[in-house]
Amino acid sequence: MSIANHLSLICERIRVAAEKAGRDPASVRLIAVSKTRPVADIAAAVQAGQLLFGENYIQELVPKLTEVQEAVHWHFIGHLQSNKVKYIAGQVALIHSVDRINLATEINRQWSQLDRICEVLIQVNISGESTKSGTTEEGAVKLIRECALLPNIKIKGLMTMPPFFDDPEAARPCFAELRRLSEVIAAENIAGVDMTELSMGMSGDFEAAIQEGATLVRVGTAIFGER
Repeated sequence: MSIANHLSLICERIRVAAEKAGRDPASVRLIAVSKTRPVADIAAAVQAGQLLFGENYIQELVPKLTEVQEAVHWHFIGHLQSNKVKYIAGQVALIHSVDRINLATEINRQWSQLDRICEVLIQVNISGESTKSGTTEEGAVKLIRECALLPNIKIKGLMTMPPFFDDPEAARPCFAELRRLSEVIAAENIAGVDMTELSMGMSGDFEAAIQEGATLVRVGTAIFGER
């Protein structure tokens, strides 16, 4: 099947999952995860109407910023080192993976030089896995309070990556917990902080994530095929 066909199927599955949860399908945005994918695959996805793409690695994203001619919106969704932030300053619409104050401070510094504001999500390691990036649930509120003081950063919500399960339902408690945490943070009424976005759910479990409140789902393999 073509990339266009895969995209059409994913969009239909998003619609069904949202409606099943009593949600407007337009409240869920699809991020096509294009890591390791050639520019031709991205162009094919754009041709099919997809404009939002997620990349995990700076060394892959930087060349694509110039090689992809179409007017797409880039999200950075992978672990981000502070010393690499300068390469994407002003080039991405959203960074999903802010998990420590020194990273947030460097993002703030780089965007301030452009006199622009960077929208970010706070990555939370809900499952507590040692191999996963992300702040703890307990640390999330403290980190958000610190980030909220940085004038060139705008916190838009939270992101998580649950453990890999064969059964998508097994990831549901992680998604529910992230939504609960976002509600707790929203109730704190921290100045300048929005909890409008929940980035969670990938190719194998995005429907469960949508039913638990995801507003951004990160899908790669189900669109582009196995790497």
